[in-house]
Amino acid sequence: MPLTIGLTFDLRSAYLAEGFSEEATAEFDRDDTVDAIEETLKALGHRTERIGHGRQLAAALVSGRRWDLVFNIAEGMFGIGREAQVPALLDMYRIPYTFSDPLVMSLTLHKGMTKHVVRDAGVATTDFLVAATAADARAVSFTAPYFVKPVAEGTGKGVTPDSIVRNRDDLETVCRRLIDTFRQPVIIEPYLPGREFTTGIVGTGGQARAIGTIEVHLLETAEAGVYSYINKEECDSRVLYRLVRPDKDPVVAEAEAVALAAWRALGCRDAGRIDLRCNTAGQPQFIEVNPLAGIHPEHSDLPIICNHLGIAYRDLIGWIVDSAATRIVPAAKLHGEI
Repeated sequence: MPLTIGLTFDLRSAYLAEGFSEEATAEFDRDDTVDAIEETLKALGHRTERIGHGRQLAAALVSGRRWDLVFNIAEGMFGIGREAQVPALLDMYRIPYTFSDPLVMSLTLHKGMTKHVVRDAGVATTDFLVAATAADARAVSFTAPYFVKPVAEGTGKGVTPDSIVRNRDDLETVCRRLIDTFRQPVIIEPYLPGREFTTGIVGTGGQARAIGTIEVHLLETAEAGVYSYINKEECDSRVLYRLVRPDKDPVVAEAEAVALAAWRALGCRDAGRIDLRCNTAGQPQFIEVNPLAGIHPEHSDLPIICNHLGIAYRDLIGWIVDSAATRIVPAAKLHGEI
């Protein structure tokens, strides 16, 4: 059934024009990402309307504009709940939207809280400590080497080769620098030296499935040992993404099982990505989840997985819309409820 679909997004170009830095805008979308989504939705037979970022959405809602569904890729700029801002506004007006709800968006941006949930759900993940101050790092109970990053950033922000701390005596210094730079706590984990995977998930709850996995290989031109901010920003020249198959590699099969268990435990919806890395025993460990994964047709990990598998971008967008559309409530029923 054709739908009127609004588009919410944060354009990197718009924030750069306002004077924000390259790193501050790293999570935001390129103009051609929105173009690709809109063109694909139209090709699927839907009507589209560009809304914009959260403040523009708020103004549109107050003015009375409505849509059958909103395709939301807005990341938000401020606060630890920034990815929840657009979903919360849409929930207030009872307008369904793609991807996860405000609870999931707030939870999963905080890497420490996310690991509490997945660990309690029995999903394989490493020990960790969230340090609000550099002095908190003294309470770490596991041994070096450590891996340190901001607790609530994406796109590798704050991740450099210096995130690998090989001596406990250096841990407080690294934590202090990151806390001062990003003005938020850091998460300290054991450094995982093994293979690194990204698994794509589509669907919700019992309907969710792992569609495929790529292994991240750092080239000689990359910053060594870490899938860093720079390596992600310049992935075309620094990173090789290799499709790996669960039917041919038992470690990949285990990684996809861990990813799917984490996705369901966290209550993520429609589509996204789980990042994993292997420990010294070669066992995949949950690192983090992206329930609002990048969706550029050529440069984002989830579409890259689809491209490797021969899955058309149109099919991926169609799956996302079909999953979200199950949450559309008929108007008669909607108006009859409190």
